Amino acid sequence: MGYGKDIYEKARAQLDMRRQQAFTEAQARRARIHSELPETAELEAQLIRTGTAAARAVLQGGDTKSVLEKLRDDNLAIQAKLRMTLAEKGYTPDDLEEKYFCEKCRDKGYIDGKMCTCMKTLLRNIAYSEVNARSPLPLERSRFTNFDLTYYSDMPNRTGGVPRKQMAHVFDKCRSYAENFTKTSPSILMEGGTGLGKTHLSLAIAAAVIDKGYGVIYGSVPDLIAILEKESFSRDSDREMHDRLEQCDLLILDDLGTEFSNSFTKSTIYNLINARIAREKPTIINTNLTLPELKTRYSDRLVSRLVGDNLYLSFIGDDIRLLRKMRSQGG
Repeated sequence: MGYGKDIYEKARAQLDMRRQQAFTEAQARRARIHSELPETAELEAQLIRTGTAAARAVLQGGDTKSVLEKLRDDNLAIQAKLRMTLAEKGYTPDDLEEKYFCEKCRDKGYIDGKMCTCMKTLLRNIAYSEVNARSPLPLERSRFTNFDLTYYSDMPNRTGGVPRKQMAHVFDKCRSYAENFTKTSPSILMEGGTGLGKTHLSLAIAAAVIDKGYGVIYGSVPDLIAILEKESFSRDSDREMHDRLEQCDLLILDDLGTEFSNSFTKSTIYNLINARIAREKPTIINTNLTLPELKTRYSDRLVSRLVGDNLYLSFIGDDIRLLRKMRSQGG
């Protein structure tokens, strides 16, 4: 599916390291065993010679049946002697071979052209690490299963809304979105005050989407703007981050409205969102600003892009981070 090129490169590098480690450790074990049991080196050499002789006999043609049978019997006898010799020191023939992290694909990542389960796991773990590196909350703890609706009041607020009811609706929308995610899913605008669970639910979506094999990039808008600004004004820039943000399967922009406001940031945000819309790529945007505040800070044009045919989720309630702290202190 859509893991980014950088994720695949890191996975391949990790597999290369695993194979090299398996080879290095096998060489060290073999040297140690040959030192303790010198006869094993000669027995291994004999096995190689019988294998070479069998190959040569096949290439030469003619009546090879009797020759191959004798070579097979010799090979089996040598193997038996090697097993007995190794057993004297508590070793087995496997101790002379590479011990791979994944014996099914021998750390190649693929079996007969199909991706091995170890490669799928490795890709997912690297994708998790990439998101965790930029996230204030680890993906492992930001799941739908640990989103606690009891932190939201079941009493109407000043505008008549019931936070727990509203947030149950938001929760269901987010979970359904994650379960049914595709590369052409709609975008989401999450709007609400600080500490109401926007980051938690957006990361819960990210984890579920990564588990499906899609590529996700998460970042706070100020952090990503800083990277893009540096890339834009660098002579050596190849627009790597620009391209990754525009092309990833799901982009999560956290804290929209907390970045330093100037013409560069405004145009960069608009161009990024517009580029993803043109590519029909979904984006999740989290902001503490209301729609009128977004229009004032940016423009009607941008807000229309943010809302459009996308999901608009309003988060209400009290700061659950403060409530969680009070609970932990027995308040």
